[in-house]
Amino acid sequence: MELTSRTLVYSLVALAVLGLVATLWLWPRLARQHPLTMLCRIALLTVVQLAVVGVLGLAVNNSYGFYTSWNDLIHPGGTPLALVGSEHPKGAAPKSGALVQPTSEGGLETIKDLPQGRPEEVGRVDSVRVTGTESGLSDQVFIYLPPEYFIPRYARERFPVLLTLAGYPGPSLHLVEGLRVPQTAWDLERTGKMAPTVIVMARPTVAPPRNTECVDVPGGPRAETWFAKDLPAALRASYRVSRSAASWGVLGYSTGGSCALRLSMRNPGVYPQAAAMHADYTVPNDRWTDGDLFRGDQTAALNSDLNWRLRNLPAPKVSLLVVSTKTEEDYAATQQFLATAQQVSDAHPEFKADSLFLDDGGHSFETWRRELPAALEWMSDHLKPPQDREPRQ
Repeated sequence: MELTSRTLVYSLVALAVLGLVATLWLWPRLARQHPLTMLCRIALLTVVQLAVVGVLGLAVNNSYGFYTSWNDLIHPGGTPLALVGSEHPKGAAPKSGALVQPTSEGGLETIKDLPQGRPEEVGRVDSVRVTGTESGLSDQVFIYLPPEYFIPRYARERFPVLLTLAGYPGPSLHLVEGLRVPQTAWDLERTGKMAPTVIVMARPTVAPPRNTECVDVPGGPRAETWFAKDLPAALRASYRVSRSAASWGVLGYSTGGSCALRLSMRNPGVYPQAAAMHADYTVPNDRWTDGDLFRGDQTAALNSDLNWRLRNLPAPKVSLLVVSTKTEEDYAATQQFLATAQQVSDAHPEFKADSLFLDDGGHSFETWRRELPAALEWMSDHLKPPQDREPRQ
């Protein structure tokens, strides 16, 4: 059973209930002060307590996504790398040994509300593990392929790419189950409000359980390298996606929104479009980042502060969308960022920052789902249609 499967949770619940019933039934019979009966009582209590603790641990892990597979739990930080080939027929499942490999991890089988039908009618969501050659990181992601990807007359077409990022410490599954990214994208595409787009769903926690804020941690995980170099290279080698950065964007909520802005502003030649829902604009120093993510490196810390970048560094050639609510706790910080962004945009038209606000709503999936359609439409309007095509066979 997969670590994130509900079957495992239900099995442990059943074990806890059976253990409790057995304890109540057998306890009078094991009341004698004898070494064997004492061992039996200890065994019964141990089974019940381990089952209860297991259920609680799985519930927390499934909610926050610290680990998405047994391998992730036993070998945290990613799979050791080997430089391997990545050639395979575009549109087919990646071959064994490629940088992108099919996997059953991640819990996709638990999602029941994905559009049902043939891939050429409703698209397809795949679970794959991507291996990075530069960062040394490996993680599981979901890939939404639109219906056109499977239609023969589009066989030579490449597609724009949208990287979507969950919050911390949520798993990639939250983008499917909580935010409903592929379901919403399919609705928008079939009604003509969004161009067919390959959507990559990932978590920012590529080195669980640490929050890396999608930056290269000094002496630690190279999360920015993973998102800005490894992931695009692996996807371009494995899918019919645009090779032009103009057709790539990144979108996220909460910490994923902070990552989206940071990845775009620091890597405009990779993700020149970014949309952020309820983002932060500085890297926090808390227990999830081990207190000081940059280990005292003030230059690295400032370079990851989005307000400082706008005020002190050349304006990046990017288009940003900031989405939030007027009742969100960080509303004042968002207004400050947008005010600075407007000043930069007035002086440097190649930098643009738009914003959308709901009158109410909190830091929750209910609010983010209300914001997602507009964010996806904005992103689709800003992703350039790919100009490159697959060569004739």
